[in-house]
Amino acid sequence: MSDEPLAFSPDQFSGVARVFPLPNLVMFPHVMQALHVFEPRYRALFEEAIEGDRLVALGVLAKGWEGDYEGRPPLRSTACLCRIATHQRTKEGTYNALVLGVRRIRLVHELPPKKLFRLVESELLDEVEPDADAGAAAALQRELLAAFKQSMPQIPNAYEQLDELLGSQITLGMLADIVSYTVDLGMEVKVKLLAECDVVRRTRLLLDALATRPTAVATRVFPPDFSIN
Repeated sequence: MSDEPLAFSPDQFSGVARVFPLPNLVMFPHVMQALHVFEPRYRALFEEAIEGDRLVALGVLAKGWEGDYEGRPPLRSTACLCRIATHQRTKEGTYNALVLGVRRIRLVHELPPKKLFRLVESELLDEVEPDADAGAAAALQRELLAAFKQSMPQIPNAYEQLDELLGSQITLGMLADIVSYTVDLGMEVKVKLLAECDVVRRTRLLLDALATRPTAVATRVFPPDFSIN
């Protein structure tokens, strides 16, 4: 097992993303996702990343991908750039990895297929922070936390963990991303949340989605692994 530093700065990204496209997962910054990498093309992707900047982009396949999964089906335009936090190569040559979401990126132009995996010219997307005063942002954060609690099943100590999370000085954008990842909201809603860089608009979209979802059912285990890097 190999553990790597998690800190990320924009100058570490070349602008060309190694894209690991997924049909049923929308990744967000500030959370961690376990992956089992077994297809030869994605094993090649991870091997290059591990030897280099340790960056991979978890993308989302667009509708209709089923007819061309083995090829290069269309991708959604927003992806999550991730750093490989830990990895382990199995005796079969596959990889078990844990990746940390670090930034949203826009996929701009796919490069010609010179490697087994897909390379896409991309640009980092900046968060648009709220213009409102600190009190208004804090109120919105409390509203989101309350909605998150209501959306969750009764898990022992979960509310206390949530209160500790809010008290750890994470930003509104970080909390919105953690909630977006954790709660089962449907793929289309999550794609919209990932694409929205304005923190206030993203939070309000998330609040609307939480208010209209069915009665709480078990979703991802809470708290998810996350980082405030």
